[in-house]
Formats: sequence, structure tokens, C-alpha cells
Amino acid sequence: MATESRVVGPGEAMRRIGQVYRTFGKLVDGPLRKLGFSMGQLPVIVTLKNTGALSQTELARIAQVEQPSMAQLLGRMERDGLVERVPDPADGRSRLVSLTRLAQRQIPQGKAVMDDASELALAGFSSAERQQLLDWLSRIEANLEGALAQEKG
Repeated sequence: MATESRVVGPGEAMRRIGQVYRTFGKLVDGPLRKLGFSMGQLPVIVTLKNTGALSQTELARIAQVEQPSMAQLLGRMERDGLVERVPDPADGRSRLVSLTRLAQRQIPQGKAVMDDASELALAGFSSAERQQLLDWLSRIEANLEGALAQEKG
């Protein structure tokens, strides 16, 4: 018996992307929490690891979140000992956010959690399939960024 193919609307594809993200988050949440991290903190942690100290404004721009949301996130991270605010050497009135030694020590384990979960998620995919998936996701992201740019005018 031949398999019928059904037409999948764009809403189904985007719903599935969201579901995959949420399921992945559930998989890594416990192990990350044992390290003192959460999924929502990872963009800040990775950015600060790669760039060094940044202003709250720069972090919000890079993470693509609003200032109040970034302020709340950084407040929790500071409370948990993951980031600290240090004087900006270029402007004594401003402060920069940097990772604490605790966060820096935990990063390799956090990366291992994410890498292991990623391998589980992509089990059975060939290298070519993984590359194709990345290409498709990049196209979706570019479409969305283009729409946002048009919206802002």
C-alpha cells in the first residue's frame, strides 16, 4: 500500500520547532540546574565567555531581549554567584557584567550537558542531514529577521 503524503502547513513546521526546543529544554534542565545554570542563562554565559565583560545594554542586544528582562536575568545570576558587575574602566559611572570564577569553572560541564543532549537529539542523522537541517534553520532565521527589519521600517 502506497504511503500518502500530506501537505504540511507552515504553522505545523513552526509548532514542531517550538516543541523540539521545549523537549530539549526539559532534557537538559535537570543536569544544568545541578551545575547552577538554566537554559535561559546560557546566551549570557556563552556571550560573556566569548567576549569578556559587557554592559547590560550590549548583553540585551546580543541576546535579543528587552532591557527589563535582561536586568531581571542578570539580577538572578548575580544572586546565584554566576556574574558580577564591575566598574567600566572607560566610564567610571557605568558597570560591566562579567562571569565569576564559579561560572567559569562550571562552563565545561555545562557544555558537556548540551553536547550530550545534542548528540541524543541528532542520533541517526548523517553529517549531510545535520548540515541540511542547519541550512534550513538558517533560512528560517533569515526570513524572520527580514520580517522584523521590515516591521521596524
